[in-house]
Amino acid sequence: MSRVKDYIQSTFQDVQARNPHEAEFLQAVEELFATLEPVLEAHPEYLDENILARMVEPERVISFRVPWTDKDGKVQVNRGYRVQYNSAVGPYKGGLRFHPSVNQSILKFLGFEQIFKNVLTGLPIGGGKGGSDFDPKGKTDAEIMRFCQSFMSELQKHIGPSLDVPAGDIGVGAREIGYLYGQYKRLRQFDAGVLTGKPLAFGGSLIRPEATGYGLVYFTENMLEANGKSFKDQTVLISGSGNVAQYALQKATELGATVIAVSDSNGYIIDENGIDFDLLVEIKEKRRARLTEYAAEKASARYYEGSVWDYQGKADIALPCATQNEINGAQAAALIQNGVYCVAEGANMPSDLDAIKVYKENAVLYGPAKAANAGGVAVSALEMSQNSLRLSWTREEVDQRLQSIMENIFNTAKTTAETYNLGNDYLAGANIASFEQIANAMIVQGVV
Repeated sequence: MSRVKDYIQSTFQDVQARNPHEAEFLQAVEELFATLEPVLEAHPEYLDENILARMVEPERVISFRVPWTDKDGKVQVNRGYRVQYNSAVGPYKGGLRFHPSVNQSILKFLGFEQIFKNVLTGLPIGGGKGGSDFDPKGKTDAEIMRFCQSFMSELQKHIGPSLDVPAGDIGVGAREIGYLYGQYKRLRQFDAGVLTGKPLAFGGSLIRPEATGYGLVYFTENMLEANGKSFKDQTVLISGSGNVAQYALQKATELGATVIAVSDSNGYIIDENGIDFDLLVEIKEKRRARLTEYAAEKASARYYEGSVWDYQGKADIALPCATQNEINGAQAAALIQNGVYCVAEGANMPSDLDAIKVYKENAVLYGPAKAANAGGVAVSALEMSQNSLRLSWTREEVDQRLQSIMENIFNTAKTTAETYNLGNDYLAGANIASFEQIANAMIVQGVV
């Protein structure tokens, strides 16, 4: 075994031994390590500096109690977290997720992925993630406000515009960000740059709600064009029905595609005439209802329980925008058999390791999450810039900057893959390009 292979294997074994019950985190580390052999062969200094072992260990993991009072006056207790992963290139940046599934493993995997995603944007931001096992579903606005105030009462000790800038994620939208920011301001001072994803009235940015979905489509558009294809006249499957899915649907439709599927946690709809964007937003955002209502109101739509990735109809492009590990190896193989030649990820790590192997074996055009869904954090960083400058850019200006960032991310992944003779392996290209930047920044800053 070569020195590099031995180093990768022994480091991963150490990570497994230290984190034996953190499945999602270990998966993210394994996916990265599997692509790094070429760059480690070219840069023995990374081995000498033990960069892998340093990079996989978060700089700080904060865990805290979040007590709050429900509508019946009963005291409830949740657990809050902030994983401050790597600040080599800038302040920690990453979302807050409120969902019952939140635990340390999930937040460590998300924070780890965030390091590489953030550096690919070309903006000076490090990686972090946070959240709570609190479930906003079914809660009143007053309950959510009280929870957010309690959560921020502790989190505010650990964040700041030059230290750590949280944003939204699953379960944390403009409502939650508003409550969180209000409590931060109450305890500290008015500082718009301490949170992103804010409403426009106090420092938010235009295009921020659309950014991840639009960015996903911009990245995919560049990937398709580089391979002689486009969205025009293509059939697209999308999972999820929140912000990312909605705006990916809108932008893909604008580019000439027909999006026939979206999903929620219970099932999915197929509308071969194309999903009606306005009706979807009405049902999911205004009514906060299930997709069964879409099928009830749209004669051309059919509703099915289960995963959209079990759909057996023909399609060309798949955009998973729901959650981690939503596509397994068998589902990936079935998608390809049904005509899918392109998969680009709007969610974080939606394809498991078996699915990624299937993509590679079948030469699928694959846009990994850390590259393809970087639009959200890119516009969050642009929001930070606007806050620092005390001004607001137009919708057109922010959108133009977003398009440029996503084009640069794709070109970086493409060029890096070609430099290391990896063909169209955009996963390896994105991993290596981001790894090099972070590793170099860590080395010149010494052992810290």
